[in-house]
Amino acid sequence: MTSTSRTHYSGLVTTEQLGQTVTLCGWVHRRRDHGGVIFIDLRDREGIAQIVCDPDRAEMFKVAESIRNEFCVKIVGLVRKRPEGTANANMKSGEIEVLCQELEVLNPSVTPPFQLDDDNLSETTRLTHRVLDLRRPQMQKNLMLRYRVSIEVRKFLDERGFIDIETPMLTKSTPEGARDYLVPSRVNAGQFFALPQSPQLFKQLLMVAGFDRYYQIVKCFRDEDLRADRQPEFTQIDCETSFLNEFEIRELFETMIRHVFDKAMNVSLPAFPVMPYSEAMGMYGSDKPDLRVKLQFTEITDVMADVDFKVFSGAANMKGGRVVALRVPGGAAMPRSEIDAYTQFVGIYGAKGLAYIKINELEKGRDGLQSPIVKNIHDAALNEVLKRTGAQNGDLIFFGADKAKVVNDAIGALRVKIGHSEFGKKNGLFDNVWKPLWVVDFPMFEYDEAEERYTAAHHPFTAPKDGHEDWLETDPSKCLAKAYDMVLNGWEIGGGSIRIHRAEVQSKVFRALNINAEEAQAKFGFLLDALQYGAPPHGGLAFGLDRIVTMMTGAESIRDVIAFPKTQRAQCLLTQAPSPVDEKQLRELHIRLRNVDQKVA
Repeated sequence: MTSTSRTHYSGLVTTEQLGQTVTLCGWVHRRRDHGGVIFIDLRDREGIAQIVCDPDRAEMFKVAESIRNEFCVKIVGLVRKRPEGTANANMKSGEIEVLCQELEVLNPSVTPPFQLDDDNLSETTRLTHRVLDLRRPQMQKNLMLRYRVSIEVRKFLDERGFIDIETPMLTKSTPEGARDYLVPSRVNAGQFFALPQSPQLFKQLLMVAGFDRYYQIVKCFRDEDLRADRQPEFTQIDCETSFLNEFEIRELFETMIRHVFDKAMNVSLPAFPVMPYSEAMGMYGSDKPDLRVKLQFTEITDVMADVDFKVFSGAANMKGGRVVALRVPGGAAMPRSEIDAYTQFVGIYGAKGLAYIKINELEKGRDGLQSPIVKNIHDAALNEVLKRTGAQNGDLIFFGADKAKVVNDAIGALRVKIGHSEFGKKNGLFDNVWKPLWVVDFPMFEYDEAEERYTAAHHPFTAPKDGHEDWLETDPSKCLAKAYDMVLNGWEIGGGSIRIHRAEVQSKVFRALNINAEEAQAKFGFLLDALQYGAPPHGGLAFGLDRIVTMMTGAESIRDVIAFPKTQRAQCLLTQAPSPVDEKQLRELHIRLRNVDQKVA
């Protein structure tokens, strides 16, 4: 057997190589015996090439008869045109086949636990056998796209003077909104490092240090409850820059995302509208609205204050209550079973029910409306609802009434569910296009009723909008932040802010958060000290690389774009991590397990 190295990737052999002898290496994706001629689909990361094994070469053919799926093989063969009518337009190599001259089994394979082209695999099976799962063409495409996105980000930032600087993985535990992963220190008994939730504090220190354009594509860690778009360890495109205001930063990174989509996917994103947080919550009940869905809230809290229907009037008169209407064009055709299903759905978000009115014949007044609640709503309120919503014959109006958060969560989710449903798509309520936007002017603080204090809506280093500094001490609820989120098709793909760079403003923010000087020094002293040395105005933004690639691939979960992800229980089924450790390791770390049921190895 010749020792010639691979000359081409299987998936990249095309008519340009016709008449050439090529050497290919890869895995047997499929083997087909057509009564005397054996066909092998040879797969590598770039795709598949069809190999034809003729019985004329007895030694080679004997090897071909013995191979099975997932054998690792090497072939030498002649590239030729496929017979008339057998080309595969879905493959780059679909017009050619390789007539095999030499075939070597580099390594056989045991029978795989599943077929790689099986589309009905459970996630547990896929993650347990992740190495084989990663061989599947779709997973190979996903990770290749992730690589291209990373490369294009690096190119873009490098051309604009950004420097890739690494920050520590073992750092200090600071309150940043989620639970830290803690790492015990062996040499400092009883003390712990924390894995970073983000490089936030270090990138600000780098600005003070004079590295005015920094970035990292970096792992971050949060010990929080997981769902489809979260992982305990995830990857950020983390950026920070000095001497740019929030508008310039948004323009810069909007250009970067446009560049990445263009180069990695050949997609031209439309213009990014800018929407205040208050408008996003008012119209969509979400700070990351999916603008592909053509449904909006209609505010009717004021209209319902004096109606007999207590669900509405109670919400309209409660502190922090809200009543909204969601008009669904053509929705009167929905069967009762579908409405009942939506009622169950909003219950997930805390809604106690889902009132509705079907608009059958507007011209008949009340008699043209179908709903159990109409009799409890007086004419003035009913007419105002119909006027504000712009209801037409054949429409359906859903209502949400409760505390604002429940209404926003429940009716916001209902809006998206209807838009994405078959009904929504059939009735033109959904545009299957890219819909980006910026959401700006976030509140600086959220009030925690349980603790009776304000908490930072973003993080405590976010700067207030100009002119809002005095409210930090008089009425923090009025303060808006120089914060901005980039949203795409209902996902927040990036977020950031202008940071506080003056010590006196930072002190006001800490006081608003009920953090005294001693506590602030203990938790953030190294940052506060650094800000005293001529800290420049600075701000930044961090993108979720996993989320961006998930959207690009159309995957249902970010686990499909991460090579070795964790489950929703933060476990790696491949390596069986986390796992017990032996008593000696625990003693070295000065740790004793309090849970007597916890076993050690």
